[in-house]
Amino acid sequence: MKKIFSICFLSFFLIGLITSPGFSQTAKEILEKMIEAYGGREVLAKINDTTLSGSMEMIQMGLNGSLTMYQKEPNKMRMDFEIMGMMITQAYDGETAWMINPQTGNAEELPEKSAEDFKRQAIGNDAILHPEKYGITYSYKEKVKIEGKEYFVLEQTFSDGHKVIQYVDSETYLTYKSITTTFNQMGVEVEAETFLSDYKKLEGMMVPHSLTILYDGEEFIKMTITEVSFNSGLEDSLFKMSE
Repeated sequence: MKKIFSICFLSFFLIGLITSPGFSQTAKEILEKMIEAYGGREVLAKINDTTLSGSMEMIQMGLNGSLTMYQKEPNKMRMDFEIMGMMITQAYDGETAWMINPQTGNAEELPEKSAEDFKRQAIGNDAILHPEKYGITYSYKEKVKIEGKEYFVLEQTFSDGHKVIQYVDSETYLTYKSITTTFNQMGVEVEAETFLSDYKKLEGMMVPHSLTILYDGEEFIKMTITEVSFNSGLEDSLFKMSE
């Protein structure tokens, strides 16, 4: 189950917010409006760390649980899950991506592909303020209509070539959904489609409180965020792999 959650969780805050000189003019304009929609550059720059917690449902397995996600600038992240009494932890301390094996209770490094996914997810608001550090680029693809609403389609490309397709609401400039590839619980590469909704403004920032994730077109996970806090002073030790 350790690979189930290797998806773009940081889309809570960061999907579609990065800008760089390499973008086309259209992509630049859309991204600038997205930055403003999510709260603006000044608000984003003041966030040093973020903690999210809530509930989750693994639809196909009929399991329920809870989750807590921690992110610290510029590139540290930890996710703790409790499912039917079993604890699952994945983290990245800026150098090493690791997990606590729920069967043995021991900390171990994530497999290479899962580690690459997690490192991308861990990049925080520094990628917005200094995108050139990460080699992230965007390109505008098209404008599409879904159920009567229009969305801008942007392609986000990381320095390692990994791509994320983002659908941006043409009226609110908030992210409607993202599509990328990840690995399911069997270690098989799948297409992950994440829908974000129920946006609420917290401390000047728009945060989605409901997420639905599909694997290869089938609903897999639903999440409801109940608590969000910023700048709580997370220590680096929280993200370090235990001995």
